[in-house]
Order: sequence, then structure tokens, then C-alpha cells
Amino acid sequence: MNILLTGGTGFVGQALSAYLHTRNDHTYILTRSPENHKNTNQSTFISYQYPPEELPVIHAVINLAGESLFGYWSEKKKQAILNSRIQTTERLIAFIKRLPTLPDVFISGSAVGYYGISEDLMFSENTSESGDDFLSHVTSKWEKTASQAEDLGIRTLYTRFGIVLGKDGALPFMSLPVKLFAGGKIGNGEQWLSWIHIEDAVKLIVFCLDHPKISGPVNVTAPHPKQNKAFMKILAKVLKRPYWLPVPSPFIFIAAGEMSQLITKGQYVIPKKALDHQFSFAFPYLEEALKNIYRS
Repeated sequence: MNILLTGGTGFVGQALSAYLHTRNDHTYILTRSPENHKNTNQSTFISYQYPPEELPVIHAVINLAGESLFGYWSEKKKQAILNSRIQTTERLIAFIKRLPTLPDVFISGSAVGYYGISEDLMFSENTSESGDDFLSHVTSKWEKTASQAEDLGIRTLYTRFGIVLGKDGALPFMSLPVKLFAGGKIGNGEQWLSWIHIEDAVKLIVFCLDHPKISGPVNVTAPHPKQNKAFMKILAKVLKRPYWLPVPSPFIFIAAGEMSQLITKGQYVIPKKALDHQFSFAFPYLEEALKNIYRS
């Protein structure tokens, strides 16, 4: 397969590219600075100014680009989070329209934040309404922009990522208090964390590539979410650190502003489509996932 990819230099994008290369797929990675990257036999870095007609037939497009959610959520930061996703997707759709042959499938990133925040509701891809907080609005607009590919007759998927666990991403931030012997639940600890191991996240994306009957939203999460208090306790166990010092929510808000909702709030998300299509999770349970990450 020839795959056009945005966000290919990010945490998930790099892992995805590496896995695609094991299948002998070729990735054409759209980036603002292709000159800063070295092409290989299986990776070609191009800019948005690259003539689409000079590319070989592109079989699939995967859109993972977007401003990081980490950082204090000033109004400027929030606008950058939204604009980066909408504008990149619009540019990508325009690029796709100029390809001599349209791709078979378009996979666009999204997030479980689409569902909003709840401690007692369960969400699956059958949940039709989005939430009413900032991340819900961002993901809803992001998916609506990406739906232009569907209007072109391209099979379109919206991969709603939970917390992707690996050596990069959110886990180092989450594990820092534990490593400093200050680990404990955050806030009341009741908030749900819908997580997934990076290996399963990558393989589920590729699974969607390879299964033409799958379309629409796909929850990229493990089948067993954990409440924060259980998540942090298991993390402390794996890291062989004490679990004893709760972190009050106001303290997190002072340190992170509105971004603190990523830590103090959450949602229970079920990967119904993955399970219905018999996707096999390598790490369905949190403790095994964390042990694998910290052992490797």
C-alpha cells in the first residue's frame, strides 16, 4: 500500500509508520518541513506544495496531525488546538481532491473527548450525541471537517483515541508524581480513564485499513477502562512506588488550568466496533500493558 500520512512525526504517527513498514507499505508523510527529515526506501517526506499528480496511486490517507493538548489552556492555546485540526484537515482534503485517483479509505484522528465527561455513563460508537465541553466541540468540528472525504465517496473513519500509553505521550506526565514517591489518586479518583497500549492503537488503525466493512467512528481504546484511583494504584505497583498521597483537583487546576480536565475528568468508553469485528487486543488489561511498557 501507498499511504499518505499527516502527523507522521508524532508519538502515534512514528509508531504507525514503523509498523506499516514491517508490512512493506510505503508512507508519504506530509509535513511543513520535509527538508528536516531524511527519506528512506519506505518513507518519503513531502510538503503540501508537492504536486499530487507526481505521487503514485495513494491507497489510503491517515490524518493524525494536531496541536498537542498538553500545556496551559490559554485562549490562544485553545484556538491553536482547534485551528490546527480543522485547517490541517481542510488542506488535506484539498490535497486529496487533486490526486489523479482518489484513495480507498480516509482515516481521520479524533478523541474520546467527543463524548463529553461522565462518571456513570458508558459510551460506544452507538452514542450519537457529542458532549458540551471544549474537547467535545473540537472533536465534533474535526470529524465534520473530515466528513468531506465521505462526501467524495471515500470510506471514512474517525478514530476516537483514548489515552495512548507508551514511553512518550501522556504516560510520562501521569507517572511523574508516582516516580517522585508522591503517587495517589487525583481528585476523588472516580473519573474513568479509557486507555490503550500504543501497540494496540497502531494495530487497530491498520485493522481498520484492512477491513473495508468498517467505517464511521471507531473507539481506539482497550476493552477495560479504569477509574483514576485504580489506574494510579496499578501504576504505582508496576513502578514499585508507594500509593498514598491524593492530589486535590484544585491543585491540578492551578497548575494546568482548563487542561486539568484531561486528568480530573473522564469517560467510560467501550471499543464496540473493534470487539464486534473480533480485533484481538494484545494488552486488554492495564497491568500487563504497563509492565510491557516499563520492561521494554
